[in-house]
Amino acid sequence: MEKTTDKNIYTVLFAVIMVSVVGVILAGLFSFTKPLVTKNRQIERQQNILYAMGVNDNTDTRAVFIEGEKAPEAFAKYVKKQLVIQDGQVTEDDQAYLIDVKKEKSNAKNPNYSRRLPLFVGERDGKTIYVAPIYGKGLWDDIWGFVGMDEKMVIQSAYFDHKAETPGLGANIKERFFMDDFIGEHLLDDNGNFAGVTVAKGNADPRNDRKEDNKVDAIAGATITGDGVTAMIKSDLAMYKSYFDQLN
Repeated sequence: MEKTTDKNIYTVLFAVIMVSVVGVILAGLFSFTKPLVTKNRQIERQQNILYAMGVNDNTDTRAVFIEGEKAPEAFAKYVKKQLVIQDGQVTEDDQAYLIDVKKEKSNAKNPNYSRRLPLFVGERDGKTIYVAPIYGKGLWDDIWGFVGMDEKMVIQSAYFDHKAETPGLGANIKERFFMDDFIGEHLLDDNGNFAGVTVAKGNADPRNDRKEDNKVDAIAGATITGDGVTAMIKSDLAMYKSYFDQLN
């Protein structure tokens, strides 16, 4: 005689119960950890902005953020204003650092949508620094950054990062030897027009002495990633020029 427990219905019921139990556990874990994940993302964003203001714990060769536990206090100390530029209007918003730049860029593909541009005004060593976030595409996935500028759109510091670029090649955009090359680079040309900065192969300026040529040396073997950095600088930072025109 066939045992009742051998019937397929019990196997299905067991599977359904297990899936339900696991689902409830995962949902509970998500709800429990969500505030922590959100807080960590906020701290990371603050660290990125501070780095682009030159506030960091860099060693001689490595790019190092200030400690996460110190970031909120340092952010409040150095960031004097958080601005949002939209339709030519500038407003203050103390939550501007939470604006999703990738989402704003995507929404702006709709001609009826007016993109919000966050801008962070900070002071370090008696100097005003304006930090703008940028977003683009590398070889394999998203790349992004934060660029600190003075009122003349001369770069004071920059931080770049990536999601999945090749280790030892495109991934090196977040290394100091690359990021520091941008310090002092002019975003405007000699006539005051926006030119951006091109990550160029064969730049013939290996020590990066020429700061007004709108170029930095490319990373060997990372042409497409470098092109992505060039593109996001030129497309995103150009949108801030009208603001800087008003400053001058």
